[in-house]
Amino acid sequence: MTVAAAATENLTLPKVKTDWLPAMLVPILAVAALPLVGSFSTWVTLTVAALAMGMMIFLMASGLTLVFGLMDVLNFGHGVFISFGAYLSLVALGPLAGWVESDNVWLNILVLLACAGVAMLITGILGWAFERIVIRPVYGQHLKQILITMGGMIVAEQMIHVIWGASPIPIRLPEGLRGAFLFGDAAVERYRVIAALVGIAVFAVMHLMLNRTKIGLLIRAGVENAEMVESLGYRIRRLFVGVFIVGSALAGLGGVLWAFYRQTLTAGMGMEVNILIFIVIIIGGLGSIGGCFVGSILVALVANYTGFLAPKLALGSSILLMVLILLWRPQGLYPVAKR
Repeated sequence: MTVAAAATENLTLPKVKTDWLPAMLVPILAVAALPLVGSFSTWVTLTVAALAMGMMIFLMASGLTLVFGLMDVLNFGHGVFISFGAYLSLVALGPLAGWVESDNVWLNILVLLACAGVAMLITGILGWAFERIVIRPVYGQHLKQILITMGGMIVAEQMIHVIWGASPIPIRLPEGLRGAFLFGDAAVERYRVIAALVGIAVFAVMHLMLNRTKIGLLIRAGVENAEMVESLGYRIRRLFVGVFIVGSALAGLGGVLWAFYRQTLTAGMGMEVNILIFIVIIIGGLGSIGGCFVGSILVALVANYTGFLAPKLALGSSILLMVLILLWRPQGLYPVAKR
């Protein structure tokens, strides 16, 4: 048995004291917005809609925050996987057209699962190819990373035009997922509830994996000190590739949910949210899944409340939130990677 194996045989995951203060910003913001909104039913609708949007943002950003934190890679082409995930929904929808028209909720959920499975599988493979061909030659070279990933983004967008055409494509939300749940005067769309539940479930799985498994410990250790992980005999490069594949697959999943949310496909739909994703990552802290989760909800809540109360300020609300957070905590809400 090697020294590294002996050292890790009895390795236990460290217990980290939870910092609840950043997470408390979510209920504090929601409660503070209630008297400003005025109507309780309107507040409920805005809050649930923001939670659904926040979970979709989280799915799209969570993989990139690990890639950014662990691999120190500025991947401006991340939005490509979101767009491909959205368009790949069409592949699964073709043979399941009858299920889309059905008002059976369970059949409709199976349609979403099929779309998500196809999108995650193919975007994961594309992520593996992207890492090998585009990212690997420019590790540690940030300027080149920005240039080459933006170039890859442009090429991929044109590939979408070649495969599916340049015109927007409507995508139909399954019949059983249309409409809304009524809670008194508050209307909560069914699809938003499902999107929120999917995001929460993915976060729970990622949180457990990162904090309760050996592979999660290696990822967390790699974010903080990749050289130390290598010195213990682990091949950090394989870990990098695995994280990149998972991050790309999660972007594909987020693209599927975002496609049904917008109900219109465009080649640039993933690139349109790229800046928002980077804002969420900066707010949450590089490499932090928990920070990404909280940051996504905060960004969505601020956008919805601001859009209702002061529509002209809505476009700049995310940047203002980022500035305020960084003035309070310059490394983000839950910093992991000290870069």
